[in-house]
Amino acid sequence: MVRQLLENEDASLPGRPAAAGGHVVATCRDPDNATALHALKAAYPNRLTVVRLDVEDSASIASAAETIGAAHGRVDVVVQTAAVLHVKGEMTPETSIARVDEAAMMRSFRVNAMGPTLVAKAFSPLLMEATARSAADGSGPPAIVANLSARVSSIGDNGLGGWYSYRASKTALNQLTKNCAIEFGRKKHQVSFILLHPGTVDTDLSAPFKKNVPPEKLFTTEFSASALLKIVGEKNQSDTGKFFAWDGSEIQW
Repeated sequence: MVRQLLENEDASLPGRPAAAGGHVVATCRDPDNATALHALKAAYPNRLTVVRLDVEDSASIASAAETIGAAHGRVDVVVQTAAVLHVKGEMTPETSIARVDEAAMMRSFRVNAMGPTLVAKAFSPLLMEATARSAADGSGPPAIVANLSARVSSIGDNGLGGWYSYRASKTALNQLTKNCAIEFGRKKHQVSFILLHPGTVDTDLSAPFKKNVPPEKLFTTEFSASALLKIVGEKNQSDTGKFFAWDGSEIQW
């Protein structure tokens, strides 16, 4: 996503004009070892900032918001991709309730649900400021937060069971995001909140399970990122609180 945004000269999205000079901020847990981001920073030194943010560390969330606020004064788009499904030797998706582990479940909720909510809390003043400035000069729609959920979070679509911690934590994210959509829809300077299902993407998260995925349904990171950014760019306040798949279709709760 970061690379695709930077490849647009002004970092704009379809239907959503560029703001803040087309600047992109990428956050990660360990900037010193983020080699791919270092390469992008070298290629786009004036348009990319890399900031430490760990969704399990509330102090780092607050620090990131302070740093970005001091530099730019606003945030127009937030896309949250942090998630955990499995950690070698620590946690794995549960096939039965007998395999549910308290510590692993708590970590799932911290990363997948609590973390993105605390990020929204910390960045909300910057998001509302972006909306206020856009309204003042008529330059675009309200600021937007897009949280990556997963189709397995859907209660209505759950026909297989299993994956207790991951499913439930993503379902919690859905509810928390919906709450934010309602609250910030009532503000003078509104902020839109949407949820996105990226499909099954060929990443470390899906690596242990991709052998069971038909090739045509296993997406490259480039394909999924492009599809999701298109959705983010096209959605506005009338779409707040909704859950969209990578192809733009709406997913049932």
